[in-house]
Amino acid sequence: MKFIIYGAIFFIVVLLVGATSAYIYLAPEAATSQPADDRTKRLLPSGELIGFVQDDVASWLGIPFAEAPVDQLRWRAPKAINPWPGQLQSLSFKPSCPQISQGQVTGDENCLFLNIWSPNIVADAPQKSPVMFWIHGGGNSVGDASTPIYHGDNLSREHNVVVVSIQYRLGPLGWFRHPALTDASSTLADQSGNFGTLDIIEALKWVNNNISQFGGDPTNITIFGESAGAFNVLTMLASPLAKGLFTKAISQSGGLNLSTVAEAENYVDAPDPGNPLSAREIVNRLLIEKKLASDRAAAVNLQSEMQPEALANLLRKLDPAELLGLYGGAFAGMLGNPDLIADGHVLPKGMSSTKIFSDRNNYHAVPIILGTNRDETKLFTAFGSRHVEKTLGFPSGFKNLEAYNRDNKYATLAWKIRAVDELAAAMSAAQSEPVYAYRFDVDDWRSLGFVELKDLFGAAHALEIPFVFNKFIKPMRLIFPDAMQPQFQSLATQMGGYWAQFAHTGEPSTGSSGESPLWSAWQAEESAAPGMMVFDTQSDRGVRMVSEQMTRADLKQAFLSDNTFETQTEYCSAYKNLFSGSGFDSTEYQNLGKQGC
Repeated sequence: MKFIIYGAIFFIVVLLVGATSAYIYLAPEAATSQPADDRTKRLLPSGELIGFVQDDVASWLGIPFAEAPVDQLRWRAPKAINPWPGQLQSLSFKPSCPQISQGQVTGDENCLFLNIWSPNIVADAPQKSPVMFWIHGGGNSVGDASTPIYHGDNLSREHNVVVVSIQYRLGPLGWFRHPALTDASSTLADQSGNFGTLDIIEALKWVNNNISQFGGDPTNITIFGESAGAFNVLTMLASPLAKGLFTKAISQSGGLNLSTVAEAENYVDAPDPGNPLSAREIVNRLLIEKKLASDRAAAVNLQSEMQPEALANLLRKLDPAELLGLYGGAFAGMLGNPDLIADGHVLPKGMSSTKIFSDRNNYHAVPIILGTNRDETKLFTAFGSRHVEKTLGFPSGFKNLEAYNRDNKYATLAWKIRAVDELAAAMSAAQSEPVYAYRFDVDDWRSLGFVELKDLFGAAHALEIPFVFNKFIKPMRLIFPDAMQPQFQSLATQMGGYWAQFAHTGEPSTGSSGESPLWSAWQAEESAAPGMMVFDTQSDRGVRMVSEQMTRADLKQAFLSDNTFETQTEYCSAYKNLFSGSGFDSTEYQNLGKQGC
């Protein structure tokens, strides 16, 4: 029994970070096949399609928005969809984009599809509804728009919005930049390496051109996403190619880190070094794997000698499993390949995220919500922390709960600073459009006896998603106590109401019900007014506004004054992990604590 629970916990983690085959493993509530409904017939420039109606929501699943990015269209900007013959039956989800799930490569390169849920069943509905355009997460390596916690029917029905979810190319099929892939026919977009980003832009163009047929208002589109999906939301603000395609944005547990062209493309020992998983380094692995080169040095020489066309053909003939296999394993299939490339055409070059969002001339200024969860990193450290006891590889207790909480606190605060505080401060100074902030605190999870899920996960990464969509699916119920369901349902109604009210008006205000606490805009640090909404259950501290801003300097000060680390080695390691990306001071590091590092 314990092993079943261990496995279920693991697969919930995998589900939340995007590898959705875990959902099937856990025998979820079966999706019933719905018959086509003539009321959902739509005639688009690309052809006729038909969907279905269930519980007063019209649904169209698996609509292609671009041509399949295969063969010569692999590693090219998406091509607008060609007309299809006959009637398209939009009654089921299509395969995910290729990714690693449970150690296997799943999905299909023909994956550029979107799904629509609308409260407006007939084509000529007089009142158009706001559009909420969902971008799934998964480290830009895994994920699937068909994931059950992303289904938009409840959000659409309860709050009168049209929900769109999309798929986009993932991993190295979505972000890959090698000079051999550029030829005389390549556009700047083709050369960018940002194919997943371009897919999202193409989907937004499709929605702008077609959503009125589904009862959606093309002049009122809110983009929203979580984790990598939230990073991608911010790329839409930063990309000049996305101008005018949306009116509002919501970033759930996001941030924006751009890879340089050098990181994406160069060898690791180049004067401007590349990432260990850069395109050139991956080609080195490929040439060795194909026994065309005996070692890395020979592979480097061969790359310099091969004709670009020959190398491009070699790359395009790889099946997805061969390509993804070159990257090795990673947590829940997330590869860590360079993505979101600052190429200077799709995404701005030479600017940090705070610099981009400090000047409205650098980005599309719109009303925005920025938020994180109180214990973001616990979703990952539950399986990787040295402070957690494990049985058969699964968490079964704690060696040191206080140290586990401390490490996660610092890492999560760093995430919040990067994803909320710094961006909100920059944007609120640069734009007149309002900026809103939130934190998700819900941690009322089930006790398994041998481990408290409240301690193991807390308010971890992605756990807010079921509340936004009001989708408490069967596998997730393992961690949701039955006694808490009424409170969870109440909070889901509130959160969905805030998200939808923001989509309707650009202000979350008091939610769609008009009865929730007033969510006011971000306030500067010197202001006495609270600037962040906290979402929590009523039996804890409830939904409330607070003032809790933090800077990198605040985080550094708290860390340096912390004397709870058991060993100097642990303290030094924590400093490197926390400040290696920003704030690392070699002198400070050498003199850290009593002994230095």
